[in-house]
Amino acid sequence: MSRVVLIEGPLFSVDVVRDLLAGTGVTVEEATRPWSGRDVVGLLLWQAMSDADFARLPSLHTVVTASVGVDHIDLEAAKRRQVWVCHVPDYCVDEMAETTIAMLLALVRGTVVLDRSVRDGHWDDHAAGPLGRLSETRLGVIGFGRIGRAVALRAQALGIETWATDPLLTDDEIASAGVRAARLTDLLKGCTAISLHLPLTQQTERLIGAKEIAVMPRGSYLINTARGALVDIVSLIQGLDSGHLAGAALDVLSVEPPSQSHPAPRHPRLIVTPHAGWYSRQSEREVVRRASLAMRATLEGRRPQGVVVSGKELLD
Repeated sequence: MSRVVLIEGPLFSVDVVRDLLAGTGVTVEEATRPWSGRDVVGLLLWQAMSDADFARLPSLHTVVTASVGVDHIDLEAAKRRQVWVCHVPDYCVDEMAETTIAMLLALVRGTVVLDRSVRDGHWDDHAAGPLGRLSETRLGVIGFGRIGRAVALRAQALGIETWATDPLLTDDEIASAGVRAARLTDLLKGCTAISLHLPLTQQTERLIGAKEIAVMPRGSYLINTARGALVDIVSLIQGLDSGHLAGAALDVLSVEPPSQSHPAPRHPRLIVTPHAGWYSRQSEREVVRRASLAMRATLEGRRPQGVVVSGKELLD
């Protein structure tokens, strides 16, 4: 039986992937959903994969997602079918950290609000309301993995006092990065800007809701570049409406892209970007290369990098 690797465009290109998998004996094809085929052994994707998707690919051996997070893949379905699932956890650390800092700067200095004001025909240097100094901001980082650490490093270089919390790390491990370790509630109470950098799980869904926003200092900021469902959007908008939150920035939404039934949230003090924090020309090339090389490893009988689910015995 022939072996086929399907790719999901437009991120993955047939020509690029074909070159990276040359010599493995597979045919590379771009396919639109719903995927199907008894000869499909590999799938390179970047969007959601459900149990039904797995069911239509009975010979599937390896799935590689061009992403850091894996909450869009039905991992239980993969385990039941003994399909390997891999991701690329560190291809865009710099881009994500820089996006977070850019959002923090824009919020603290009112950049986006002021720009909107000028475009609406005004010329008012107080249009963004009371603005503060970056040096007097205290940043709380929730989730101190690769990206959280990179954010803290950049914040410290700007003279921003930084706290962090992470249930998987000890206080000493956090403190070793020159950051103050704090429990979640203490961090929310003590920091004037909060940035989220943790995966979406049953435990973290709606981690930030009305109760958490209420304990944040009045006039503070919230940034989410991780996963949309970490934040209860209704509570966020209420916090902005009341003035308890001075501003917020989101690079992720619970439903992407927005639709008529799930529109993008709107507020004068809310920045929304289209899940672009990961993107640079360099990161786009890197994620495709590394995802393809993970696929190549399984095709050649080697253990791939970035394993999330270990599957059945590797192909010969």
